[in-house]
Amino acid sequence: MSDIDLSRQPALFRGGHATTRTAPAQWLATAGATLWRFTLVRRLVVLAGLAVLWQVAATWQNSPLLFPTFTDTISALVEALRHEDLFPASIASLTVLIKGYVLALALALVFVSVAIAVPFVKEVLLTLTAMFNPLPAIALLPLAMLWLGLGEASLLLVMVHAVLWPFALAALTGFEQVPETQRLVGRNYGLKGPAYVALILIPAALPSLLSGLKIAWAFAWRTLIAAELVFGVSSRSGGLGWFIYRNRNELLTDRVFAGLVTVILIGLLVEVLFRLVEQRTVRAWGLQR
Repeated sequence: MSDIDLSRQPALFRGGHATTRTAPAQWLATAGATLWRFTLVRRLVVLAGLAVLWQVAATWQNSPLLFPTFTDTISALVEALRHEDLFPASIASLTVLIKGYVLALALALVFVSVAIAVPFVKEVLLTLTAMFNPLPAIALLPLAMLWLGLGEASLLLVMVHAVLWPFALAALTGFEQVPETQRLVGRNYGLKGPAYVALILIPAALPSLLSGLKIAWAFAWRTLIAAELVFGVSSRSGGLGWFIYRNRNELLTDRVFAGLVTVILIGLLVEVLFRLVEQRTVRAWGLQR
């Protein structure tokens, strides 16, 4: 029998070393590529990188009073959640925010629905939006405190101002971009008034509405924290901004950073919720890629 030329045989017949060595690497590469497709994984990687940079920069500066490390901040965050009022402060801020947010959305939808049907109301809405949308909501807080006193009512007023105009503008733009064929379908079915808006305009304009909701949320969240931080309007109920302000006065910088991290984490959580709504609605319906 002639000798077998092993150089021409597959790697499996030459001891299997190539297959054995490359299989784990290929599996890891495939698993990494699969995980990287998930937005949550990519966000966690970015956050981990930022945490490492934070830790290195704070350690290099070596000034806990001015810039605490990431680990010190996380320790302060856990301590504030367990033994301080960070969690009740977050709930107090979110409660005020949700009240003002929902109230402003309801007012905006009513205003825009009437503006679609009445041209003069549309001109009024566009004029008011051009006037008040560039006006920072926090600038109205001194007047709100003068009119409504020191408390939740003042915060609700500035919340409504922060949410109403950007969402109304996004809703009006979305309603005007609804195709005429969909409008005719609603009219052929005899839909009018609130039913026409709820069943025809809102589903068709949902991408613009979701964009307006996200913008309005960001405005409202920033305005609320700034109001509590600068003026301490909800100091009696202990908002999140007031928690940051109080610890700043006591020179507890790690707790100040813990409060800021809480603000960021709540913002990220709300962003995840908006993304889930988009995936279940406009992306699933093919309205948005």
